[in-house]
Amino acid sequence: QVQLVESGGGLVQAGGSLRLSCAASRSIFSFNAMGWYRQAPGKQRELVATTTGAGSTNYADSVKGRFTISRDNAANTVYLQMNSLKPEDTAVYSCNAKGVVPGYGFYPKNFWGQGTQVTVSS
Repeated sequence: QVQLVESGGGLVQAGGSLRLSCAASRSIFSFNAMGWYRQAPGKQRELVATTTGAGSTNYADSVKGRFTISRDNAANTVYLQMNSLKPEDTAVYSCNAKGVVPGYGFYPKNFWGQGTQVTVSS
């Protein structure tokens, strides 16, 4: 089974920092890409940041310069360091992994964690 477990969310004041972790139940070498998405109440889920096995990264314009995605392959974990947090960053943050995994078919699939709440107070 593929499981992604997020942690590190919480309540923080504007301007503060949080580090989110996404622990995978298998080697993250299995995945072509991993990343973070977020969804605020009444809004569509949006991409926050992604990273590939080749090391490339991609960020939403709204978080560039403030958020950093990284990975620890030995720990099967992807991180999202969030600095200079703003109230508009408040959302449920979900970990995503994409790849071909034995037992899940021939083509890449998306896997999702349960999400972790990030609340930024003004």
